Amino acid sequence: MIQWALVFKRNRFKLRWPLPKRQTAALVGPGSRTLVLGERTLVMGVLNVTPDSFSDGGEYLDCAQAVARAFEIERAGADILDIGGQSTRPGSVGISAQEEIGRLIPVLEKLRGRLGIPVSIDTSKAEVAEAAILEGAEMINDVTGLRADRGLAAVAAKGKLPLILMHMRGEPSTMQTKPFARDVMRDVTTGLRESVAAARQAGVAPSQIILDPGIGFGKSTRQNFELLSRLPVGTSRKGFIGQALGGAAKQERAWGTAATITASILGGAHIVRLHDVAEMVQVARVADAIANPASIAPRK
Repeated sequence: MIQWALVFKRNRFKLRWPLPKRQTAALVGPGSRTLVLGERTLVMGVLNVTPDSFSDGGEYLDCAQAVARAFEIERAGADILDIGGQSTRPGSVGISAQEEIGRLIPVLEKLRGRLGIPVSIDTSKAEVAEAAILEGAEMINDVTGLRADRGLAAVAAKGKLPLILMHMRGEPSTMQTKPFARDVMRDVTTGLRESVAAARQAGVAPSQIILDPGIGFGKSTRQNFELLSRLPVGTSRKGFIGQALGGAAKQERAWGTAATITASILGGAHIVRLHDVAEMVQVARVADAIANPASIAPRK
């Protein structure tokens, strides 16, 4: 699970942490949908239409299974559905835009007009994003922070779409084998500043930009925990949780994930991205209540 924080103050973008949790901002897509950040933590459910994603690769490669899972995610309480057609796990190799489109479009076609929550497209290719938008996608999630294809920013600007910019050190195929940054905070901040500058240069409005520090993407286990302790971020089933739990398998990391979600929400995260939606919605709601007890309605 990755979490994003939109820093939005008087229509001016500011890259800083910790983000005031109760500062509200409207994240508006191209249609009539509006997501309000700050009133409560929003939950983004993950759907990987891939054969090799680290957590659920192969489970939803079949179109019918993917569509059924999308509705399960919505019923479980997700506010956003994030669909990806290319794995970005450590060691993964990229695929062509056409192959990615071939995995995504059949699912998007069957979901269009049937979901009550907006769809985010997880891609680093402008061509893929454009095809997905034609089938109803309303948000772009770029794990490369525009380093792979700056054309994504132009697509977001043209469609006035929310754009998620993530920090990644290196590339998925090598990011966990190359040297890690000496100062992870400086590395993440510098990288995200560059991504934001590229987006703004392409005409993306500050209110469209969402930031993701990129837990697990080119960071050591210790650096992942440092980011978690110092920034409003979290993870879902990531390997560093398994290490902290003595080598727990990915299917056995739910409670560790819950701890990171709670910590990051209390740190100021606005959106959490996760796999176990039904369980983690409860975690998010209780963490929200801890962060803001006044939000709980009194008993009648």
